[in-house]
Amino acid sequence: MCWVRKKSQRGDTLSEKILLFGKWDMDEVNVEDSGLKSVINLDPTVIPHTFGRHEHSKFGKSKVNLVERLVNSIMHFGKKYAKNTGRMGGKKQKAIKIVKTAFDIVYLKTGKNPVQILVKAVENASPNEDTTRISYGGVVYHVSVDVSPQRRVDLALRFISEAVREASFSTPKGIEEVLADELIAAAQNDPASASIKKKTEQERMALASR
Repeated sequence: MCWVRKKSQRGDTLSEKILLFGKWDMDEVNVEDSGLKSVINLDPTVIPHTFGRHEHSKFGKSKVNLVERLVNSIMHFGKKYAKNTGRMGGKKQKAIKIVKTAFDIVYLKTGKNPVQILVKAVENASPNEDTTRISYGGVVYHVSVDVSPQRRVDLALRFISEAVREASFSTPKGIEEVLADELIAAAQNDPASASIKKKTEQERMALASR
């Protein structure tokens, strides 16, 4: 079932609600980080697939559902340290099934809405500072810069997907379970989480470049 009927508090009027994968209510998900509220899209959808309709619009990725952005990031899976090559290159339906199964595992382990766990993981894994290169007098310097909200989400999803990609090559566990474990660890801000480690390392380098 992709639709659920709920009775209104005002009376007996019935309303229909769209559930992600027919299970998860996205209306109850909250974004606590005020800096990311404008760039995390949580519009209700059944299947996270927009068929690239925002591909050619500037900053169009902010209009794409966060779950679909995770799917797109997971889809870049193939040979180790390679991007968009190998057995997962371009196979979006398979990536959607991976995320769907991972969400079921997250719910079984935590008892919470997995979309809320994903949002919390993105909030915790998104860095606030980065470094850039400037040239002054023929000498290149690394300086610390603030990260824009949209890039914070991009980096968080990249850190999570890269952590899952690397971990799934060195464990007998399936990628669905690895993804679920990484989302839970990142949502809990666990220092052992690979995505949290990458975020901490980036902020440490930015702090040294101030």
